[in-house]
Amino acid sequence: MQRSTSQIIGQAARQQPLCRSLSTTRVCAMSHIGGLPIKYSSEVKIEHLPTAFSASDSRFFDKTTLKVTGPLGERTMPIEPFVSLEFIQPNSSQQQQAGGSTAETQLLVSVGNSSERKQRQMWGTTRALINSCVVGVTEGFSATLRFVGVGYRAAIENEQLALRLGYSHPINLEIPKGLTVSVPTPTRVLINGTDLQQVKLFAAKVRKWKKPEPYNQKGIFINDETIRKKDGKKK
Repeated sequence: MQRSTSQIIGQAARQQPLCRSLSTTRVCAMSHIGGLPIKYSSEVKIEHLPTAFSASDSRFFDKTTLKVTGPLGERTMPIEPFVSLEFIQPNSSQQQQAGGSTAETQLLVSVGNSSERKQRQMWGTTRALINSCVVGVTEGFSATLRFVGVGYRAAIENEQLALRLGYSHPINLEIPKGLTVSVPTPTRVLINGTDLQQVKLFAAKVRKWKKPEPYNQKGIFINDETIRKKDGKKK
């Protein structure tokens, strides 16, 4: 039995794949941030421990522990199982070029398979978090809160941060462990710590009690924060 031309064309169309690749370019598997080396001096000690990051939280059972120790304290963070760390010690020529100062050690971060999306994402994230730990234990992080408003002030009372923001009662906030809070003037609060996330988080918790408003430009401002002034309703 001889098939018609329309039947042959229809069968050929059904055999063709439903989709095809529209691009032949390869996905770049190199992380611009993850490939940068982390440089640190001899006053910083970095240890990659094989122990699990947490013995009680199941999310961290398969993650190892990275401990960073420096002049300002100690930080720990989890490392994914597919992340590899390579320590490069300075050679004799680099030490001679450094002169009296100590040459810096380099830490390189890599992943097992950079073509996988999750590993590519965690590559740069892990490198950024390690670098944040190094900066935290050497230089530290800080945030400044400015109180703008009539009667707005702060003080340290009974190891707590007491805020007076126009309410009928003062607001007492517990100072998180690892942070140092000082009040040089009643309208200015300084927050210092080795963990950038904790410093910014506590600053945000204080700010939420009196967020800056645009009409009178009053409230609690973080660092150099500004807000555009709005005109009130005109009759």
